[in-house]
Order: sequence, then structure tokens, then C-alpha cells
Amino acid sequence: MRLLVTRPERDGERTATALRSRGHEVVHAAVMRIEIIADAEIGGGPWSALIMTSVNALRAVEAHARRAELMGLPIGVVGERSAAAARAAGFSEVRWVGRDVGELVARIRASLRHGDHPLLYLAGEETSRDLAGDLAAGGLVTHTVVVYRAVKAERLPPPAESALAAGEIDGVLHFSRRSAEAFIDCARAAGILGRALAVPHYCLSQRVAGPLAAAGAPDVRVAARPEEAAIMALIDTKP
Repeated sequence: MRLLVTRPERDGERTATALRSRGHEVVHAAVMRIEIIADAEIGGGPWSALIMTSVNALRAVEAHARRAELMGLPIGVVGERSAAAARAAGFSEVRWVGRDVGELVARIRASLRHGDHPLLYLAGEETSRDLAGDLAAGGLVTHTVVVYRAVKAERLPPPAESALAAGEIDGVLHFSRRSAEAFIDCARAAGILGRALAVPHYCLSQRVAGPLAAAGAPDVRVAARPEEAAIMALIDTKP
């Protein structure tokens, strides 16, 4: 299959490599650009632990002036890939790993108590869930700091536009709701929205799939679990 990957550059290249290893041809069209806010003010603490729900937050830590201090905290992350990346970066205590944000919150709430030092949550500019609110419901205080932002592209790269317009794409992979929205906007700007929506769309979750279904895409497929391996399995499954 010839597949179009919409993830930002670093994550997109990793996904493209995995797809090529399975025999697929890949067109990479990053519809979002990640900007790290390296000078984000994180406050004085002390913190009981650090929470990161995206590997982009880990990249922000690596660029931050207080990196050494943050590296000494126990952490909670979403996904085994993020946990492995954190350990490789030098975090010695990956205390909580959730398959999604809800599971991560549940594990933190089961471990910490009201009255502990606040948690430090390093987040993106836009989030899909109120993690701090969920933790507050369990009596935990969370200090949220925005350390990266995702910026939408205005157009698809020319090779991606041409391939979609010519009907040469067999499927599109989507990993976030904002990137799905950005893909739709880019296709509309190019005048190829109908063709772009007509192909199968492989989505990380129902939330990610929402904008595509609302735009009229007739074939929207959702992974069984919100992780890259589940999208790969979805692609390998006959419709």
C-alpha cells in the first residue's frame, strides 16, 4: 500500500520507517510543526513528581535550563514508548505508565495522597483532557506548564497534494485530532478535499476520527488501542 503519514517530522519519520519495514510505500506530509518552548517558567516547586503525556514534553525537558533538576523527579508518562524514551534520556524513576491519560491519572491517584507536594505537568498548548482537573478530583494539586505548541501547516507538501489528487494514496494515518483537522484544512486549501476524504483513514482513537467523519469521509477506521502498534495492526487487517 502507498500510505500518507501526517505526523510531525520526528514522529512521522519513525512511523514511516515502521511502515516501510512492513512493505508499504510512504509519503510523509507533516501537517503540524512542533515548537519547543525552551524558556518556559516552571516555578519554584518543590514537586512530588513530573507528568508528561507526550514525548514532545520530554524533548522540552532536554532543552530546558533546569533539566538536571527535572531529571531527578519521579515521573508519570503515557505509553511504553514514552517510558522507554524517558529512561534513555536519563530519568531513573519512571513511576507510572498509563496506556492513556485516564489510566495514568488513576495510577497516580492510587499512589499519592492529599497533602503531598504538587505535581508538575509539562503540557502542550492544547490538550484533549483536563488532567489537572482529574487529579484535583482525587485531592491532588497539579501545576501545569506549557512547554510546547503544535502549529498547523497551511498546505500539504507538493508530493502529497499530487498523490492525493491523482488517487495514488491508499490510506492516511492520523494520530491526533488537531492533525486530522489540519489535514482537512490543507486538503480544502488545495481544492482536493473530496479526493483526500475518499481514501481509507486510519485513526488512533474515536476522538481523532471525529473531524474526518464529520467532514464526510466514508471509510474511517479506528485502532483498538490508542497506540502506534494498534494502527499498524489495523492497516494489516482486511476490511
